[in-house]
Amino acid sequence: MTAGPARDTVVDTARDGGAGPTGQVPPAVAPIPPATTADPSAVAPIPPASAPDPSAVAPIPLTELHGSLSDPLLDAMTFLNEVTERYPDAVSFAPGRPYEGFFEPEQVHGHLDAYLAHLAERGLSRDAVRTTLFQYGPTKGIIADLVARTLANDEGLDVPAESLVLTVGAQEGMLLVLRALCADQDDVLLVSSPCYVGVTGAARLLGLSTVPVPEGPEHGPDPDAVAAAARDVRAAGRRPRALYVVPDFANPSGASMPTPARARLLEVAAAEGLLVVEDNPYGFFTREPGARPTLKALDRRRQVVYLGSFAKTCFPGARLGYVVADQQVSGPGGRLSLLADELAKLKSMTTVNTPALSQAVIGGMLLRNDCRLRKANAPATAFYAANLGTLLRELERHFPASERTRLGLDWNHPEGGFFAVLSVPFTADEAAMERCARGYGVLWTPMAPFYPAGGGERRLRLSISSLTEREIVAGVAGLARFVRDEAR
Repeated sequence: MTAGPARDTVVDTARDGGAGPTGQVPPAVAPIPPATTADPSAVAPIPPASAPDPSAVAPIPLTELHGSLSDPLLDAMTFLNEVTERYPDAVSFAPGRPYEGFFEPEQVHGHLDAYLAHLAERGLSRDAVRTTLFQYGPTKGIIADLVARTLANDEGLDVPAESLVLTVGAQEGMLLVLRALCADQDDVLLVSSPCYVGVTGAARLLGLSTVPVPEGPEHGPDPDAVAAAARDVRAAGRRPRALYVVPDFANPSGASMPTPARARLLEVAAAEGLLVVEDNPYGFFTREPGARPTLKALDRRRQVVYLGSFAKTCFPGARLGYVVADQQVSGPGGRLSLLADELAKLKSMTTVNTPALSQAVIGGMLLRNDCRLRKANAPATAFYAANLGTLLRELERHFPASERTRLGLDWNHPEGGFFAVLSVPFTADEAAMERCARGYGVLWTPMAPFYPAGGGERRLRLSISSLTEREIVAGVAGLARFVRDEAR
């Protein structure tokens, strides 16, 4: 993608002490003379922060704050975001963030210019453009039409723009959807296990119960297991409200659901009265576009609420996600609305609206690529596929079949995406990860936090998204030495 055109820089010389707009140099401001005598009315200096203040409020006991703050689960997300910075020289298989080589600062200007030109082509006056970009905007967002067009082009999803809510990342979308769908303490969210900690953490913040559904090693949650979990919840006197699932290259497992399993899952959900919350941050990186339709593309009953994100496909710093919520909601007097409208009510009391500047930049990126992100992301898809191939090849090279059997090692073989999971013969916890980082120069992510009901203690996640081929080769070599030493 090309950088935007050069911009003229306007310098306010009057502020800088140069010639003003009339060409005359303004008189210099007289300096303030230094104080020579103490001023008895002067305010006493503020004591340094280290000085004890006997009137200070006593420390707030953690037990008096919301219970979620004592949950180690909430530390997991911070760990994932910060662990690489703690070991800057280590090869890091930990973060699931995009490769930075695809980003250039100049692109931002080009995207913004493209969106501003789009507004002008629509006939907006300069004042209207100023209001759109600088003021509080519609709660549901300003680029829903462009996102809807992109979903139609890339995913075959024909959804009206009014069914979308632009959110501050997909994480806000999760919070809004869970808050709206789960009405009371008897409502239960089913989640695949292992599961992305962002959704289980959001449920914990909201005080919602989750029930895990075991995920197969390669193909995601089993539809029959979903049905059994829903019936167990109902037998306990509670309501199974929704199922959260990542059908494509799931975080953390890398598993993907075959198309027949997707169709079967929708049938099970309909029979059990479940809404399906589909999270699709990685689907754009499939090697065969369109080979596996999203659950939402297969949805004929409006039973799927779809979560999308531009973090992996555009850039994470924009913090832009979206929700497709085309379900109808019946209100008093038979009034009908869209679930998207109800989510907007909740959003108006949280973030108010999603920053217009982020939407404008992403909107410009969509416009510059004819609202076809799959084509725009083709180089990234090839890059991540090659990285995943390198990881799997290097694991095979360092751990031949005979040694894998002896050590009790195993790993899955995802078809794409960012992640693979390695099963090891020792406890792969944070302490082990720190030993690996300090002694062997390699970082990875413990899997245990991804299991809502416990498990995964001897599994670790490897992410290839932010590394080069050379780094992956060196990282697997260091990891192999660590695994052998730990297994002794």
